[in-house]
Amino acid sequence: MAAEVKVTGQNQEQFLLLAKSARGAALASLIHQVLEAPGIYVFGELLDMPSVRELADSEFSPVFRLLTVFAYGTYSDYLAEAGNLPALTEAQKNKLRHLSVVTLASKLKCIPYSVLLDQLQLKNVRQLEDLVIEAVYADVLRGSLDQRNQRLEVDYSIGRDIRREELSAITRTLQEWCQGCEVVLSSIEEQVSRANQHKEQQLGLKQQIESEVANLKKTIKVTTAAAAAATSQDPEQHLSELREPAPGTNQRQASKKASKGKGLRGSAKIWSKSN
Repeated sequence: MAAEVKVTGQNQEQFLLLAKSARGAALASLIHQVLEAPGIYVFGELLDMPSVRELADSEFSPVFRLLTVFAYGTYSDYLAEAGNLPALTEAQKNKLRHLSVVTLASKLKCIPYSVLLDQLQLKNVRQLEDLVIEAVYADVLRGSLDQRNQRLEVDYSIGRDIRREELSAITRTLQEWCQGCEVVLSSIEEQVSRANQHKEQQLGLKQQIESEVANLKKTIKVTTAAAAAATSQDPEQHLSELREPAPGTNQRQASKKASKGKGLRGSAKIWSKSN
């Protein structure tokens, strides 16, 4: 497994300070050191320095061109121009391959091993996996190696330097994104307004129902009181009177039963005499 490497901005600042005063061959040598130094994957500030840009029209123009390949290009771009560019050390090759993986990751989140092997010009999967692990330890990207499906699944990758001619396209993309956000925000505000209106309607309906229930209770109470006043008696007393029989009713029923008994006894006497 490759040794752990972490990005250190301090080294990059030191190189930038040295580049301000360096010229010619000394500056070209410094650029080679930057391209080989671990942890430095952004070269825009170095490219913008006047002393570095002067190399483009000097005998060290191949070094300047190599720096632009590291800033914007890939390993395949280097191989296409290898005859006009300085040779790379192993450390520089690995760094440029790391940057090539970052470029692929900006287009694909699942990169097949076959594509990586072709773009990075590696001989076997073992070399590819070692390179990816090294890039992960360098904090250039984060992801996982899916050995079963033979692909690299990328969760995160660093950003690369941007060409000046690409700024207009980026600005246009950001403007479209802002417009889309405004449309979504407007839609959300409309939905919130509708929800608030519905809430107010429901609250009004609830208050109306509660008011009607209260009025109905008052009406029932008044009606009950008026009925009780009209009869001038307690409703419970009235019900008890209905359950109790009127006076003298029991005596009449008893006399009727006695009369029936006497009649039956007289009939018996008449029957015996006839016999």
